[in-house]
Amino acid sequence: MPDTRKILVTSALPYANGAIHLGHLVEYIQTDIWVRFQKMQGHDCTYVCADDAHGTPIMLRAQQEGIAPEALIARISQEHQADFKAFGVAFDNYHSTHSPENEAFVRDIYLKLRKNGHITQRTIKQAYDPVKEMFLPDRFIKGDCPRCGAKDQYGDSCEVCGATYSPTDLKNAVSALSGAKPIEKESEHYFFKLGDFEPMLREWLNPDITQTRHVQSEAANKLNEWFDAGLQDWDISRDAPYFGFEIPDAPGKYFYVWLDAPVGYMASFKSYCERTGINFDDYWRKDSKAELYHFIGKDILYFHALFWPAMLEGSGYRKPTAVYAHGFLTVNGQKMSKSRGTFITARTYLDHLNPEYLRYYYATKLNSSMEDIDLSLEDFVARVNSDLIGKYINIASRTAGFIHNRFSGKLTDKISPLGHKVTKQLELGADTIARFYEEREYSKAMREISRLADIANQYVDEMKPWELAKNPDAGHHLHEVCSVSLNLFRQLTCYLKPILPETAKKVESFLNIPPLNWHENIHLIPSDSIKKYEHLMTRIDPKQVESILVASKESGQVDQIPPTPPIPPLTKGGGEAGGFTPIMEIISIDDFAKIDLRIARIIKAEHVEGAEKLLKLTLDIGEEKPRTVFAGIKSAYQPADLEGKLTVMVANLAPRKMKFGLSEGMVLAAGPGGKDLWILEPHAGAQPGMRVK
Repeated sequence: MPDTRKILVTSALPYANGAIHLGHLVEYIQTDIWVRFQKMQGHDCTYVCADDAHGTPIMLRAQQEGIAPEALIARISQEHQADFKAFGVAFDNYHSTHSPENEAFVRDIYLKLRKNGHITQRTIKQAYDPVKEMFLPDRFIKGDCPRCGAKDQYGDSCEVCGATYSPTDLKNAVSALSGAKPIEKESEHYFFKLGDFEPMLREWLNPDITQTRHVQSEAANKLNEWFDAGLQDWDISRDAPYFGFEIPDAPGKYFYVWLDAPVGYMASFKSYCERTGINFDDYWRKDSKAELYHFIGKDILYFHALFWPAMLEGSGYRKPTAVYAHGFLTVNGQKMSKSRGTFITARTYLDHLNPEYLRYYYATKLNSSMEDIDLSLEDFVARVNSDLIGKYINIASRTAGFIHNRFSGKLTDKISPLGHKVTKQLELGADTIARFYEEREYSKAMREISRLADIANQYVDEMKPWELAKNPDAGHHLHEVCSVSLNLFRQLTCYLKPILPETAKKVESFLNIPPLNWHENIHLIPSDSIKKYEHLMTRIDPKQVESILVASKESGQVDQIPPTPPIPPLTKGGGEAGGFTPIMEIISIDDFAKIDLRIARIIKAEHVEGAEKLLKLTLDIGEEKPRTVFAGIKSAYQPADLEGKLTVMVANLAPRKMKFGLSEGMVLAAGPGGKDLWILEPHAGAQPGMRVK
């Protein structure tokens, strides 16, 4: 076991002015996976966060609702924490920037910066709403873009042409609060002299090749542009009325929300220390050996990798070990935007689907870069059904029943050389997968785990426990095969545990074993007996995804995300039989690889009352429970002719509710139709459950 590391991890603070949405969750799931992995490694890893609870938007929303800002942020905090908990994001402490701890640290940092000469004052001109009698943040001024003329654009940037500008450049500018034309008014403001720290920041962002990088190289390249333009003083004050902390010795002046937001990391950890007895200074003093990591979105990189380390350096605290930035989330290839309402909230998703499905899908997409990731809803359904259900869960569902029914739930430790060999193959993946987790290369970890799952499934396919169960003399062999299979399932569960924590808990309970950790994964299951297997996951019906989109549209949260496009018909046109023109939809080899084709034995075939084309097939595909499929082959076959035959089935097709019952897959057939239609029949040596390569 490696030496224990002392690690403090944070995610960016969600703003206490709205719901958590799927774009936010990219970051919290990414961070939570990394933290869970570190804890499974046995490291002392603490994960803290808080609500970002200050600023003009929160003050104005509270006024609209007729409540105090404190009441608003308390309610939003409860909603945020409930969403995070439901998605398995396990903070060790969740706090608020509107807290005594945060106020104390903000004052301490500011006074030290002021004492060390890093704070200056000067009078500036700002836009002022004469009706509301308040200075206006840039986002509360609207008008026509000075570059392209687009109407109703914000005071800092145009969403049509992408231009950035000063609010004074807007044409026909009005206050978004009152509709009045803003006037210019002078006010004294306080500034942080960021330029004082240019040499330190240059070195911190671009260390010697022998030193550890503090930000990704692509992030450093982007931030270097700030030096080219010259580091400007940063305005850290706002005028009353404002919801935040008042600046010492400056009545009516408040700290800008972005000054106290990152300080909230310290405040949340201080709250945790007071609750647990941990020494705060061990993590935050200048010579600390503890590791400190911030996971953030790339849009707030300059706050965390320029302003924040400079503030810490100037006030005598340690700087982060690293700042890890991720990209944005698109849905079905479209940009998400709060202002346009094109986002799905966490709560809407939770009303329809298992949150671990999203955790898994994000993991298949995430890497250590800042590139954006896309939530393709069609791909999401296919990957969950194929990888999680078809590859992973399928191992237990095909073997656990035999252990429970034939061997009183007891596993055997009498394993053949072949069993030890396949177990060792999965064990050997541990170091590679661990390295990928450590480096935040989750997509690579998922590919390696998928490769190992294929090895496990190949073992089950070749051993054919469903056939062994029919042989009274093969009891020992059946016992061994199913015991090995469940050990392979346990190993895969260990590798997936940072991503699927709730499923892992269910597996640990089912296998009757202690919580899985990385370094004990090599041992065989030590339990005397396992519990009866119960379904751990169910396939996603595409209709569930459609329901999410409908619910989001109805609530005004999604109005531009198109539904998953329907699969086009195979034929079109009219004319005589055989005269249809095929429409070919081009798919990639990756899409084709998601199709899980299995050998199936037709146990029973029946006519379907009221159906002109359908036969009801009961299929054995090597699982404990047979599958039911309704197939449109009545014109070519009589039921009695089908029973006992082998065919090929699409096993990972989402179940379809029909008027005659639930169809749990599809059998493959070929031919022009009518009586000239043939189900695909594999060779005689094929066995139910085998994969078709």
